[in-house]
Amino acid sequence: MTVTAVESSVSSYSAHVNPQWVRLLDLLEMNVRYERCVGSELFDSSERRILDFLSGYCVHNIGHNHPAVIAALREELERCGPAMIQSHIPELAGELAERLCRLAGGNLSKVFFASSGSEGVEATIKFSRAHTGRTGMLYANGAFHGLTCGALSLMSDPFWRGNFGPLLSDTVAIPFNDLDTLERQLSTRRYAAFIGEPVQSEGGICVPSPEYWRQAEALCHRYGTLLVLDEVQTGLHRTGPFLASHLYGVKPDMVVLAKALSGGLVPVSAVLMTDDVYSSVYSSLKRSIIHTSTFSENSLAMRAGLATLDVLESEELGARASEAGERLRQMLFDALCGYEMVKAVRGEGMLSGIEFRTPHQLRLRIAFEAFMKIHPAMFGQIVVMRLFRDHGILTQICGNNFMVLKVAPPLVVTEEQMQEFVGAVREVVDLAHSSASFWSEALGLARRAINL
Repeated sequence: MTVTAVESSVSSYSAHVNPQWVRLLDLLEMNVRYERCVGSELFDSSERRILDFLSGYCVHNIGHNHPAVIAALREELERCGPAMIQSHIPELAGELAERLCRLAGGNLSKVFFASSGSEGVEATIKFSRAHTGRTGMLYANGAFHGLTCGALSLMSDPFWRGNFGPLLSDTVAIPFNDLDTLERQLSTRRYAAFIGEPVQSEGGICVPSPEYWRQAEALCHRYGTLLVLDEVQTGLHRTGPFLASHLYGVKPDMVVLAKALSGGLVPVSAVLMTDDVYSSVYSSLKRSIIHTSTFSENSLAMRAGLATLDVLESEELGARASEAGERLRQMLFDALCGYEMVKAVRGEGMLSGIEFRTPHQLRLRIAFEAFMKIHPAMFGQIVVMRLFRDHGILTQICGNNFMVLKVAPPLVVTEEQMQEFVGAVREVVDLAHSSASFWSEALGLARRAINL
């Protein structure tokens, strides 16, 4: 594509899709054109190589453009088989569902396919209400479950909810990892489901106590409430095992999967559920299509899902996520533990977070607090911008906790790439502690933001 054609495409995007997104990328100096993406590496139009430590918010577990998934999709396209007939049995959907249920284990034996995590969460709201006859929904503070109206009703952050009018009634937020509050709410017997992320991702990579989910499961069963786990970001070996719930020995009534399920190439999601939940929704012949979705079982999505599961298994990426993720956190801790603005390094598998805090030194605290008053995300975005511009590292701060830098590379990331990332983070953090240029950069960013 010529330079003129590229400029025309960007101009069209800005004019007709999302001009504010273009302005934000320009502000952060992250508006580059990617030409080629392979594994954990991204190459822009100038052939600059950028390491991906965000994975499209945990989409690219098997890396970008895995050749096995591309080959499977090419084969499916070339055979010109049934894709969207809507009046047939999609055999590939049966194959994928069987494998997902086997890998998930527990009592999960049925699958509803959709196109996104948000759509999957919407399904769990309907299914849990149908099964229990209750309308209330319980969720955790800091959660991120999607941006459709039902999913948005299960998120407490006013930033996401603002200006969209009344959402679902009878939804209640409780503190994450708080069993006492959970039991008090469940004892009212008004909740159809308690939905949560096994490890909160956008909430700041919040890892629960080891017994939390097992005890939460027992409480839900005691009071007749379904336990729904949103594994959109934590599933498919992101935290080590196939599901993060396996870390905690939990058997949920429903699980939502999406993002990484198709290798990042085709929209797809899956809601895994027990026979009892399924039967309460699809309870008769006339209700066989009571809940469906146009693209839910299309052949490309199903084929991509099967190929992705093959890659995860053949390359043993679950074991790699556990082992390499633990090494990466130790490397980060060793490199950053001496800096007063670094509060913690935490996570599970290949989902980690670096939490920052207000410094004690007066010269640093004054600048830090000044920029926090401008916008609470200012410090984190300067770190993100510096990593990208100065070191060729792509990452981002957590959407509901601006003090935590998300560290979520593809599971195929190499040891050398992890070392490169750790070195880059250390340099940026050291700059924040030792150089006035870091803070003058932040001031410049603040001024540009105000002028936009």
